[in-house]
Amino acid sequence: MTTILNMTMLFNVSFAAYFCAMVCAVICLMSRRNAFDFAANGLIVAGVCVQTLYLGIRWVEAGRAPFSNMFESLILFAWTVAVVYLLLRIRTKLPWLAAAAAALSALALAHASTFESEIRPLMPALQSNWLSFHVMTCFLGYGAFAISAVASAGYLIATRQTSTAQEETRQTLETIVAQTISFGFLFLTLGILTGAVWANSAWGTYWSWDPKETWSLITWFIYAAFLHFNFMRGWRGRRAAWISIIGFVSVLFTYYGVNFLLSGLHSYA
Repeated sequence: MTTILNMTMLFNVSFAAYFCAMVCAVICLMSRRNAFDFAANGLIVAGVCVQTLYLGIRWVEAGRAPFSNMFESLILFAWTVAVVYLLLRIRTKLPWLAAAAAALSALALAHASTFESEIRPLMPALQSNWLSFHVMTCFLGYGAFAISAVASAGYLIATRQTSTAQEETRQTLETIVAQTISFGFLFLTLGILTGAVWANSAWGTYWSWDPKETWSLITWFIYAAFLHFNFMRGWRGRRAAWISIIGFVSVLFTYYGVNFLLSGLHSYA
């Protein structure tokens, strides 16, 4: 009981940290005061640290990687979004991006709270050491794609203004989109490969055209097209931004929509 209460407290603290970070980032945008930007980023760091502790405790209590159902996966998604943002923050200072990342993480945790949080035994197909490798790599990709979609939306908004400052912002956002998609594509590829190995171990086949497998491949092709056109054909600007956003819509359907709208081997929600 004490462990459950501790996990509940950590869950609530991480949500509060992300929510307060979003508020501070918005205030920074309105007031242009660096103190609020510092506070926002400090709160996101705190949220990541608390979430990491939460995941560690849940991992020990469950005796397995805590990535097996919708509740746990939403917590992992919130964590990866925040981690990818912090990696970007080392080089880039955009308060509105902090606000968006914190909002996404807070929203994911709020949605997670609507699902059953009880730790349950894994179904036989999920009882594999490949679980942690497959899910973690996929979700690092998802977190990166979430940030790329937010940056792409910001780019489309910034193109409506022609000031010198906005031109610098657009260039920064183009760089962020390319970097996060490159990062996310690498981990999505690793996720698909580890998933194929896991599938062969669990079901005797590397690929079965299950709905989630099919949509993962569609998502992979969308981002592969982005990288091809971006690096080989020099596509930039609005076209690249729209491909990024379309890719993230495919990510959301792969991750969320397939679980509830299509039946298949991956329908564990």
